[in-house]
Amino acid sequence: MMWRSPRFSHLVARFTQLHPKHASHRYYNLSRFNPSQSQAISNPPPQQKPTHTDAPNHYIGHNVSRKDKNKYLLTTLLDLNDTKEAIYGALDAWVAWEQNFPIASLKLILNALEKQQQWHRVVQVIKWMLSKGQGNTMGTYGQLIRALDMDHRVEEAHKFWQTKIDTDLHSVPWQLCHLMISVYYRNNMLDDLVRLFKGLEAFDRKPRDKTIIRKVANAYEMLGLHQEKERVLEKYSNLFTEEGSIKKARRNSSEKKLKR
Repeated sequence: MMWRSPRFSHLVARFTQLHPKHASHRYYNLSRFNPSQSQAISNPPPQQKPTHTDAPNHYIGHNVSRKDKNKYLLTTLLDLNDTKEAIYGALDAWVAWEQNFPIASLKLILNALEKQQQWHRVVQVIKWMLSKGQGNTMGTYGQLIRALDMDHRVEEAHKFWQTKIDTDLHSVPWQLCHLMISVYYRNNMLDDLVRLFKGLEAFDRKPRDKTIIRKVANAYEMLGLHQEKERVLEKYSNLFTEEGSIKKARRNSSEKKLKR
């Protein structure tokens, strides 16, 4: 009988539970990643057969390149049934290969899913990451909000914003604030839009983009709050002047240099 390492047996068992009809296919693909290792496992020398208490020196995936592992997970996520149990199970099994949580690899996979407009999968992967206590950054939060919006789950995006971000308006990056203002504007959630903007003004946060002011002003107008519209346009009129545009360009240039 073919011997399997405990780690590999666990992986195969998980995929068998998640998607039985693809179990043999998954096993074959995993073995193909390292043919020499697969052959060694198929015919292990008697004296090297590990006991139940000894961890094997090698396991499937040990010598697989990071690129191949990422490609394998991406293919698996796209092929599995669209259930939380299937996706979370596949991610759990994939991470079992790693000594450290592969946050960098998952970011690459999320970007690949975004390019394919697999918004539902993006949401599932990020929620799984957060359930593991990983990816708690403003960048990940913004990626989740954008995916929820594109997946037509704006109420869920709104709830996530209120729970995770709204209490830190004094420090939330403007890029993320602009994203949420745009989500509210696009989905005609005008009361929430102006409430968010007033919260930012309460902390004396200065908008950096005139498109934000246009959306806020339009929201006030559609709500019949014409005085508020004029107040906002007057207060941030510098963003619409040539001088204001030059200052913005200089600021963006400085920010890019700092990131390098």
